[in-house]
Amino acid sequence: MSDNQNQRQAALDYHEFPKPGKLEIKATKPMANGRDLARAYSPGVAEACIEISKDPETAERYTARGNLVAVVSNGTAVLGLGNIGALASKPVMEGKAVLFKKFANIDCFDIEVDEKDPEKLAEIVCALGPTFGAINLEDIKAPDCFIVEKICRERMNIPVFHDDQHGTAIVVGAAAKNALHVAGKNFEDIKIVSTGGGAAGIACLNMLLKMGVKRENVWLCDIHGLVYEGRAEDMNPHKAAFAQASDKRTLDDVIDGADLFLGLSGPNVLKPEMVAKMASRPIIFALANPNPEILPDLAREIAPDAIIATGRSDFANQVNNVLCFPFIFRGALDVGATEINDAMQLACIDGIAELARATTSAEAAAAYRGEQLTFGPDYLIPKPFDPRLVGVVSSSVAKAAMESGVAKRPIDDLEQYKEKLNQTVFKSALLMRPVFEAASVASRRIVFSEGEDERVLRAAQAILEETTETPILIGRPDVIDARCERIGLDIRPGREFQIVNPENDPRYYDYWTSYHQLMERKGVSPDTAKAVMRTNTTAIGAIMVQRGEADSLICGTFGEYRWHLNYVQQVLGGGSLRAHGALSLMILEDGPLFIADTHVHQLPSPEELAEISIGAARHVRRFGLEPKIAFCSQSQFGNQAEGSGKRLRAALDILDRAPRDFIYEGEMNLDTALDPDLRQRIFPNSRLQGQANVLIFAHADAASGVRNVLKVKADGLEVGPILMGMGNRAHIVSPSITARGLLNMAAIAGTPVTHYG
Repeated sequence: MSDNQNQRQAALDYHEFPKPGKLEIKATKPMANGRDLARAYSPGVAEACIEISKDPETAERYTARGNLVAVVSNGTAVLGLGNIGALASKPVMEGKAVLFKKFANIDCFDIEVDEKDPEKLAEIVCALGPTFGAINLEDIKAPDCFIVEKICRERMNIPVFHDDQHGTAIVVGAAAKNALHVAGKNFEDIKIVSTGGGAAGIACLNMLLKMGVKRENVWLCDIHGLVYEGRAEDMNPHKAAFAQASDKRTLDDVIDGADLFLGLSGPNVLKPEMVAKMASRPIIFALANPNPEILPDLAREIAPDAIIATGRSDFANQVNNVLCFPFIFRGALDVGATEINDAMQLACIDGIAELARATTSAEAAAAYRGEQLTFGPDYLIPKPFDPRLVGVVSSSVAKAAMESGVAKRPIDDLEQYKEKLNQTVFKSALLMRPVFEAASVASRRIVFSEGEDERVLRAAQAILEETTETPILIGRPDVIDARCERIGLDIRPGREFQIVNPENDPRYYDYWTSYHQLMERKGVSPDTAKAVMRTNTTAIGAIMVQRGEADSLICGTFGEYRWHLNYVQQVLGGGSLRAHGALSLMILEDGPLFIADTHVHQLPSPEELAEISIGAARHVRRFGLEPKIAFCSQSQFGNQAEGSGKRLRAALDILDRAPRDFIYEGEMNLDTALDPDLRQRIFPNSRLQGQANVLIFAHADAASGVRNVLKVKADGLEVGPILMGMGNRAHIVSPSITARGLLNMAAIAGTPVTHYG
């Protein structure tokens, strides 16, 4: 089977298995008993109906309408496929609905309508108004799409947005804004030559006019040649608006001196000899799909300095509508906008363009590993998987809607709104807020032992942007500098952050002698101490904390946990400081769950288990939560005399000897800890009420296994592991940690010890 056949079958399998299609409907309220049924349907549902009949605006409170979009198409102009009909367009519309949910958490129904008459189609869409908070028109041929959108916008008091027109225009506008910035040109000065007189092409040209392009500098060509004054063939008012008073007739005639070629037509329309006629530093947007008007490599053979965008994901600068439509709808829905107007579209352009010029997010870099994501000719617009899009773009759109007077539900605090949006994509943001707030009261110095790691570098940039902490990186300056440059970070060693070079640092003598003094009665000779301080970055970081040159160490982005722990305890242990457990916070769909001990003790004793629970309770409160601790075992409330249950019962006895300020219970099975109804049936006198939020295991294998299962199978996001007992002077992360995870750990390390005991 050929590669094309394999890819085709893989695409078909994706749509068919494990169940047909790409969408399903899930209930947002419980439906477990007669009480739930009575509230969801008769008689309780009548109360919501009565409220909406009295005040239609309350529909947004009592129904899903305020977060529900319809993707409507008649399948007459499906991208790359043409007029395939309503039914055949359904996979595309389902895909659009999935993108709404994935990128902006907007619920969506795809509606395929077998109606080609634009006025009748508009009537159908208008009749759907009570169901939806907004309408996304999709893949309707020109000029019918103009008619449908005009009627719907005039009659419906909700946003109606033809994405093929305006979504494309917005992303093209953002790409053009940044391309001109790179080329050193201005909208008001450039000559534009465009191919394609369809809905998307006309919308893009209209948007560029709003951004400052002069109409007399726009030359529009279609399959029949130049759109000129007096032309009768295949004309409509939208094309006629760009007609030129000229005796030129072909694309080749008008391309001379063009600064920007905008192609929304078909393959191989722009010939190499035409590129040669364009202005210096030409901007070529060859957006036809799947085959562009000219391939980038061919264009660069003629104009090596050309700035090129296409509609394909396998070339740089993909003009993809997903950069726009989820986020413009998110902002519009959240303020109850009655329409998506010019101000909101221009705000969307500005947000997208500005984000591309900012430092690339670690999440986008991870999603597009190996690609150069530094602003410039090959990175004009952000990638769709940049999680900052929803916060930046949607808040800009919401602000523009309010300022332009179309918002029915204005937002009082836009910064708070933006933060809330970010919490939808950064799962740890809400839980981490108390930790970041506590960390902000002191400017602590955090040393990273693996300072050359890209994740550490991205975390260092985020620390400097989002906290009051000071990162210190251990690594070779030339390597760190080159990697910062390669991945597009603004920070540089010796400028924004301090660096410790293991190969050549003026403090080397102080470090090895300090380490030798600590370890000389443990068999460490001066030569060994010297070697350790040249090669072991964890030991170097620990010595820095021990000497007071840093407040906390973060290590472990590679290597084995206990190897790092050995050096941390060698240097920083002693007195009241002793590692007594590792606590992992797992952020799950239904809330947080803490697990211990995941790393430090392989087989903790009863005394160690009691100590782990006390430390866990203290740390859980750092996140603004009340600890509910369950000791988990195969044994259930004493039904097995031996095994892990015996040690857990002994730990409970230790805890019972003194008053405790947290709830704990055990020993019990894992499902008993998480299911209050089950626990009530088995042990009705349990002092633990509700779900446990801290699970303590008698084996590290069990704790680590549950942690990893939740990460892989339940899409759990880990914060930690948090090293308990070391006074917040060191934390050892796992090699799978992300840059965002390192930022979270820096916030934990940045909290003064007085904040958590």
